[in-house]
Amino acid sequence: MKTTPFSLPLSSPLATASGTIEAREGVVVRYDHRGHTGVGEATPLPGWTESLGDCRAGLDAAGDADTRGGHTAAMLELAGDSVPAARHGFATALLDADARADGVPLYRWFDADRRCETVPVNATVGDGDPAETADAVATAVETGFDCCKLKVGARTVAADIERLRAVRERVGDDVTLRADANGAWTHDQATAAFDAFADLGVDYVEQPLAADDLRGHADLRGGPVGVALDESLIHERADSVLGAEAADVLILKPMVLGGPGNAHTLALRARDRGVEPVVTTTIDGVLARLAALHVAAAVPDIGACGLATGDRLARDLAPDPATVTDGRMTVPQTDGLGVDPSEVRPDA
Repeated sequence: MKTTPFSLPLSSPLATASGTIEAREGVVVRYDHRGHTGVGEATPLPGWTESLGDCRAGLDAAGDADTRGGHTAAMLELAGDSVPAARHGFATALLDADARADGVPLYRWFDADRRCETVPVNATVGDGDPAETADAVATAVETGFDCCKLKVGARTVAADIERLRAVRERVGDDVTLRADANGAWTHDQATAAFDAFADLGVDYVEQPLAADDLRGHADLRGGPVGVALDESLIHERADSVLGAEAADVLILKPMVLGGPGNAHTLALRARDRGVEPVVTTTIDGVLARLAALHVAAAVPDIGACGLATGDRLARDLAPDPATVTDGRMTVPQTDGLGVDPSEVRPDA
């Protein structure tokens, strides 16, 4: 195993609950397996995964284990609940090499019978006043997106309702609208928002309540506005979330879940329970974005996913073979992730 650190500056600072992010820092992982070199990416995100220091320590330990006992021993060193980003980096490199050895794109390594050319993706719109929000959504629609996710919860519920109403009046009824509250609401606030959002045709609200409030989320289900859980998967096992019947949708971030294989397994498990999977990135470099794209491509009839995030980076690890046109992202059909390992330049 070979690891190389990188730092990718963002095109503009990103405000999060854990602070403002100006760059995404991580590690590129290269691994030789079955006669091929696979590449992966470990990019921790504050508040969602382990720290960068713990990530790098985890990969160092996995490298030592690999020397002693091969890739199986290395994977055993990387616990998904403690160093998920490190596990993602190594698991992706291993899967990339496996798919290259089998001569298939990664999504077909997951499901040999699948054929998928494109995956639907959503645009994401941040906080702003009603006019600014409506303008941002209208611009996304003009560029081809027919699904937009709006950040809510930073303002009062009444203000967010006004923002959503302005958007709906601006773009009409044919655009799918979703909202992401990042756990900002009380149960009463969420109930009021859901009642108003139903009239505005909002598809679902992502993480309306605190991450550990599975009972509260279960109580919100059953109406025209769905409940999507994201942060809850950091604090609760997916089986607990599904068992509590707390979600209509699971937001699956492979970097947070310990790799594309884990994310794909959870997507199929959710679908079996009548819960829809949506795959998203954590504002990653191209290697992790492609891994997430292949997970989504391996799930039949998946809805719009949060994968169109490459424009948030000022530069990237390698040329991106996946383009977005009319709200759909092309899926590379070449072997593995779709990136030539020789073109991955973390230090460029």
